[in-house]
Amino acid sequence: MTAGESHGKGLVGIISDYPSGIQIDIDLIDRQLAKRQRGYGRGGRMSIEKDQVDIISGIRKGRSTGSPISFIIKNRDWENWKDIMSIIPEKGIGEKEKNILTPRPGHADLTGMLKYRLTTIRDVIERSSARETAARVCVGAFALSALRILNIDIMSYVDRIGSISLNTDPDISDKALTARIDNSEVRCPDESISKKMMKAIDRAKNNGDSIGGSFKIIAKNIPPGLGSYTEWNRRLDARLALAVMSIPDIKAFEIGRGFKSGSSTGLDFHDEIYYSSDKGFYRKTNNAGGIEGGMTNGENIMIGAVMKPIPTTTKGMKTVHMLSKEESVSLKERSDTCAVPSAAVVGEAVVSIELLNAIQEKFGTDNIDEIMENYNNYKNYIKNI
Repeated sequence: MTAGESHGKGLVGIISDYPSGIQIDIDLIDRQLAKRQRGYGRGGRMSIEKDQVDIISGIRKGRSTGSPISFIIKNRDWENWKDIMSIIPEKGIGEKEKNILTPRPGHADLTGMLKYRLTTIRDVIERSSARETAARVCVGAFALSALRILNIDIMSYVDRIGSISLNTDPDISDKALTARIDNSEVRCPDESISKKMMKAIDRAKNNGDSIGGSFKIIAKNIPPGLGSYTEWNRRLDARLALAVMSIPDIKAFEIGRGFKSGSSTGLDFHDEIYYSSDKGFYRKTNNAGGIEGGMTNGENIMIGAVMKPIPTTTKGMKTVHMLSKEESVSLKERSDTCAVPSAAVVGEAVVSIELLNAIQEKFGTDNIDEIMENYNNYKNYIKNI
């Protein structure tokens, strides 16, 4: 669970059922938070904030205790907004900003005001903002700390900005791949394509516009059998879809070659099964993206997501004033031109959270050593089939 507003005092998170006995690397959490803030096309807000986690409970002497973990990520920009965002209804406080009544097409503004009977878009903006994802990146880093003990790792890269895209998928076995992605300002592993993506972002910015794109998330060294076919809400692909689609501005999701599956035949698409004494059961292809029947099949999980252009533009778009009902121009507020690289980092986080949930459902919840024992027993069982 997360709470907090974009320009409030900070973002708060609570993690329940986190296994005890895990050594918590605060530097890892802060590095993941920093990765979310980077990316070509981000707005002026990122020059103000330097997200760092302040853990409140659930960790003692560097290790998780099994108690709920709570934390806060403080907003430095709060100092510039404390009158507007004050929780105290004193005279004069909050009067520096008039009610905002020109909703942005593509944003939560209009429907949020109608749903909650609000009198200003400000009350919608603050919670619907993608700033909330900083808290989920923090939770995802806690999850990643546990997954890495099981030798499971998560990575992401951007494969499209606007009309500029990678021509081929990168070799995910390349040990230098992660460094190339992290060193790219758009999280693209191809240097020449990265430069073209940055130029596309510049063009959008110069036109007072925004630009979208797509990214991939890969989870490696996944055991078979996470998730279940027995109930619809236990299918792991459905839960991963929910997690990724919950990231603001994500409009499409696929696992494996999902978008291409509808134009394929069964003989072309499905991943044939092989067996060897050293590998066990394996596939030579991975069109299914590591999930069949709602369960992991032992191959890498391959996820794709598409992010629409951000609704806030410096030019603004046609809208209607909430009171006068007259044609107007939508709200113009400090924003990003492109947040696709940031969304890819958030994608890593939410996938990490769902995978740890699935791991704990199968191998235990309480303690990391107990989880490891059950996990190793399961791997031995599969190896000896």
